[in-house]
Amino acid sequence: MGQSPPVVLGRVNSLCDSFTFLSSSAFISGEGFRDQIAVEIVDYTAELPDECLAFVFQFLGPGDRNRCSLVCKRWFRVDGWSRHRLSLNAQSEIVSSLPSLFTRFDSVTKLALRCSRKSISLTDDSLLTISIRCRNLTRLKLRGCREITDEGMSTFAKNSKKLRKLSCGSCMFGAKALNAVLDHCANLEELSIKRLRGIHDGAEPIGPGAAASSLKMICLKELVNGQSFAPLVVGSKNLKTLKIIHCLGDWDSVLQLIGNRNQNYKENLNCDINYGSSDSNSNPLMEIHLERLQVSDIGLSAISKCTKIENLHILKTPECSNYGLVCVAENCKLLRKLHIDGWRTNRIGDEGLIAVAKHCSNLQELVLIGVNATHVSLSAIACNCSKLERLALCGSGTIGDTEIACIAAKCMALKKLCIKGCPISDIAIEALGSGCPNLVKIKVRKCRGVSSDAGEWLREQRGSMLINMDACDTDCGFEASVSDIGVHETGVEVGQVTAVGASTSSNGEFELH
Repeated sequence: MGQSPPVVLGRVNSLCDSFTFLSSSAFISGEGFRDQIAVEIVDYTAELPDECLAFVFQFLGPGDRNRCSLVCKRWFRVDGWSRHRLSLNAQSEIVSSLPSLFTRFDSVTKLALRCSRKSISLTDDSLLTISIRCRNLTRLKLRGCREITDEGMSTFAKNSKKLRKLSCGSCMFGAKALNAVLDHCANLEELSIKRLRGIHDGAEPIGPGAAASSLKMICLKELVNGQSFAPLVVGSKNLKTLKIIHCLGDWDSVLQLIGNRNQNYKENLNCDINYGSSDSNSNPLMEIHLERLQVSDIGLSAISKCTKIENLHILKTPECSNYGLVCVAENCKLLRKLHIDGWRTNRIGDEGLIAVAKHCSNLQELVLIGVNATHVSLSAIACNCSKLERLALCGSGTIGDTEIACIAAKCMALKKLCIKGCPISDIAIEALGSGCPNLVKIKVRKCRGVSSDAGEWLREQRGSMLINMDACDTDCGFEASVSDIGVHETGVEVGQVTAVGASTSSNGEFELH
């Protein structure tokens, strides 16, 4: 301790001597020293073209871009004209700032306007200003903008003919506004409607309008009278994805209209082929999501006429049974992804799944929640669906060690497996240790018969496998649901939420986290 001060003082004196030498040297004058320091402070981005700097900014998040724009006038300018995506807190207080805001950000093509329930949102006049300033707008998301009316949306639609994607949630406008959008935005490809207050009983029919040939995706969520969209759904010639989630009323009749449309399309196509012509611009539905709906086997039988379906979600529709699933399996033989949440009603089980195994040999992804399948149907799927790569089994009282052993022995292509809330034990884990040779990810949750020792043993056996297990969870109140395993719809603008469990990634692939 006594030696430290002399050492420190020696270093300080050495630095002082060096500075004295530099400042008094005839080789470097006082002005030369300042010039040397100035040369060392160089803005290397000054040599970059504005386009290259803008390209670098694209890799930054909104916060980092905001901070970068404060570095210098040039960065501020480049950030302004190169920012194409903008998200605003759409409270009435920002009205006075809109002209200057969109003068700076004059290249915005994707705009999100969000307002909280406790605040007053932007009005029709503000939306008009935005439509005039943002002539190249292709995507618009509105959340909680309750002051925007039918008239405001109609005026916006007339000025936004390049719009391709529209997502509205918790707004007050209704059918008149949406019909205006469909009439004036002929390039609209995606329409997502959630909890729209102006869509009520007795509302005028919606669509199809000028967007009939461009629409590819429609999502209806939490609507009182979603059936008013039937003309739009049936009249959209190139519709590929339809999602109807938690909407009130009977949907069998709407699904029958959809099924008949596809059957008519198929018959017309056959006639055209016989006469040497075909309508290549008409494409049938390929993806359907039905969740928390009043839908029965009548509806499933109707959509079975959409024979090109590759992705089907039947979630929490208690009136659907094996009969409806058999109809789908027998006609939709191109099915690649199937998600079923039986809600523990025991109406969908082995009979329907055996039909899937028999007719849908291209199946790659299967999610079963609250479905009491046994080794009989799982064995059939494992044997006949040789391309099965992703499997989730959740909340089933009949899936035990025998069923998992069957999967381990026969699912040779399986890569990702999720087991949650099923009565399996260490025996099932041992079977997975030597089975499923291509398995790379596995998750086991809320399976009380599985011990931590089994998890450690599996890690030793399959060192390269990603394993996620909670062996000691004793949640007796477990109820399987789609949200539990993190499977969420894609293509719908619902905010980016990272879920723990099995999920669907941005490109629609099943993932385990």
